Amino acid sequence: MSSALVLNITEDPLSVVAAKRAAILVMEGKADVVCPSDLKLNSEHLSIDVPSIIRLKYYVRISYERPRTISRRSIFARDGHRCQYCGDRADSIDHIVPKSKGGKHVWENVVAACKSCNSKKQDYMLKETSLKLMCQPKTPGIFTRLLLSGREAPDHWQPYLKNGVA
Repeated sequence: MSSALVLNITEDPLSVVAAKRAAILVMEGKADVVCPSDLKLNSEHLSIDVPSIIRLKYYVRISYERPRTISRRSIFARDGHRCQYCGDRADSIDHIVPKSKGGKHVWENVVAACKSCNSKKQDYMLKETSLKLMCQPKTPGIFTRLLLSGREAPDHWQPYLKNGVA
């Protein structure tokens, strides 16, 4: 089954849910369909379009944002499985400031890297090598779990996701 993007009444992204759950929210009158998918849910007496994007009919206040756990898998997802030094396919992670020199295991200090670049850098500081970062690493936005699920966000979700990405 596919997924659906859930928007607040303000059209800010809230979460990603199973498409079946999104259809139930629409049927219960709690949400409106913003964009249907090509799929249908069928029963003996009913056939409904499966939503791809829904907007809640009421405002949901978000009181806090849960911290995002850093892991090898989440780093690869954030960096698109590409080495942040050369752009090749990444197969390891690298601490920009090595742990042996006081670097921490935090989002801003860890990047995906290929074995070749990781071997070149070893446990040197970045400025001591010829390597350059393609972009500065940062804590990923609100939809990390979508990336971690192994799925890419559909193109028609992008205008809404840009509002909510931190």
